[in-house]
Amino acid sequence: MVPKGTHGRKVVRPMKPRYITIHSTQNYSADADKHALALKRGALRAAKRRGGNRIGYLIWHFTVDDRQAIQHMPTHEQGEHADFDGPGNNYSIGIEMCEERGSNLNVTIDRTAKLTAYLMYTKGIPLSGVVPHYHWPRRGTSIPHKNCPHFLLDNGRPGRKWKAFQARVNGYYKMIQSSAVASRS
Repeated sequence: MVPKGTHGRKVVRPMKPRYITIHSTQNYSADADKHALALKRGALRAAKRRGGNRIGYLIWHFTVDDRQAIQHMPTHEQGEHADFDGPGNNYSIGIEMCEERGSNLNVTIDRTAKLTAYLMYTKGIPLSGVVPHYHWPRRGTSIPHKNCPHFLLDNGRPGRKWKAFQARVNGYYKMIQSSAVASRS
């Protein structure tokens, strides 16, 4: 976890999550550990500006690679990962998928689907609330809809690949639900 009061958690804004936003790091030389260290050290800076980044740092809730998922901040705090001062930051849990060279992207995607399903279940977020970064327009940028996560979008937009990811998430979600029902019986 990034310590409260430092860098990306310098200002703590409470949140009741309604969405889960899926990202890709587009950083081919870093795994989840390296991203966690960068967040803890405050190395991921962003220009602080009105209508833009509110704290001068990037921060999200989880980073996933082909070996692990690391949590950086509580899921009841707002991050700075989606759309500046919009609903993407104000109401969504941010998950970044690593793309380090030599890693297994399919395993990373599958691990992300499992984490997403777990968060849906524990936070009461419907599948319709699982969105790509693309979903959130970024006011004041030349390209308002970011091609992110690029490997789950078709020609820069949600399509067949995104629907397949959602189906995978939903499959894991149903497994969690049926397991919970079975354990109560």
